[in-house]
Amino acid sequence: MEGRASRPSGRSEAPQGMCLLQSCKVAIVAALEREVWPLVKNWPVTRKEYDGRWFKFYEKAGTVLVCSGMGAEAARRAAEAIINLYHPELIISAGFAGGLNPTLPAGHMLMPRQVIDASDGSRSDRGFGEGVLVSFGTVADAEQKARLADAYGAHAVDMEAAGVARSAEAHGIKFLACKVISDATDSRMPPIARFITGDGRFHALKFMAYVAVRPWLWLSVMKLARNSALAAGKLCEALAGAHEARVAEPGLQTLLR
Repeated sequence: MEGRASRPSGRSEAPQGMCLLQSCKVAIVAALEREVWPLVKNWPVTRKEYDGRWFKFYEKAGTVLVCSGMGAEAARRAAEAIINLYHPELIISAGFAGGLNPTLPAGHMLMPRQVIDASDGSRSDRGFGEGVLVSFGTVADAEQKARLADAYGAHAVDMEAAGVARSAEAHGIKFLACKVISDATDSRMPPIARFITGDGRFHALKFMAYVAVRPWLWLSVMKLARNSALAAGKLCEALAGAHEARVAEPGLQTLLR
């Protein structure tokens, strides 16, 4: 069971004398480090424990970011940790998403108005934004994307936003999803899901070893790598704007006040 703000159990592994944030204005939960590395590569790092798990936090001037791993439960655990340890005013679920609308190419930034949890149909409505994001339990292939688009009228699919939104709602904190399309509607995804562990970690080396002896996957993997690099750059530009309290997307400035 996750801890609540009234009984945080965090411990810091940072060197003595380092000034650690006890509160922040903006907290960001991303799935994988590669999605946000252009943004955080020079940020100070702190490791803290929360409810028996260690998390690595990137901190800079009122903004803190944690990489949760893939999936709703991993995202929820990280959101609980960052909320209870840092007490943010706003929490952002940031990262890659798959396109469900053929008009959205790789690199398109999306700040959805609604986030839908495909596991139970629950919805979070932000009151502003562009379209609908649905959080699904695994990596969606082209056929699954078509079914999700039909079922929910969604524009994009991810795995984490609904989990972060649920924690934000439970704590009465403002929530925002900031997603970038990394694979378009018709993209043929390599079998990534089998390399995601139960705690949401992605075994990149095992995946590359699997792909190396299957040449029919090389083109799709290379395309995914190119699109992922493009998506990471676009995402980090938007998050840098949020960090600097500028208008990266419509409505963001209001949330940051």
